[in-house]
Amino acid sequence: MPDQTSAAPAEKPRADIPTIENESRPYWDAAKEGRLLIAQCNACGKVHHYPRPFCPCCWSEDVVQVEASGRGTLYTYSTVYVNDLHPFKGRLPYVAAIVELEEGPRLMTNIEGCEPSDLEVGMPVQVDFRAITEDIDATVFRPAGV
Repeated sequence: MPDQTSAAPAEKPRADIPTIENESRPYWDAAKEGRLLIAQCNACGKVHHYPRPFCPCCWSEDVVQVEASGRGTLYTYSTVYVNDLHPFKGRLPYVAAIVELEEGPRLMTNIEGCEPSDLEVGMPVQVDFRAITEDIDATVFRPAGV
């Protein structure tokens, strides 16, 4: 009978891998290059985030991707102390947040590079990127100047 104790453990499924579709591929490719893209509607001029092929304000399909400044403010946040999903359990505690970009849209993200006790609603933050896999980087934010 073979020794079962020496077998490599099965890799756990990851809950942090996004589904990349044709419409969102430019966003993820830009993130891998260290750039944050948002969408701008050529019909009404409004910007929005997350990547989608139509404007959520006027429903126009005349939407283009534009590079955001990466600057924003912390709109709200929550420190997560319990999450059993892989790989979040290994990152505890972490900060789930909504950041309001200088350009206007708000996005869900994580705040990294500081202690949760140092965060304040309204504080300036700056975009950063963290590798999820070899091919995909997550958009995260850090306090400005860190």
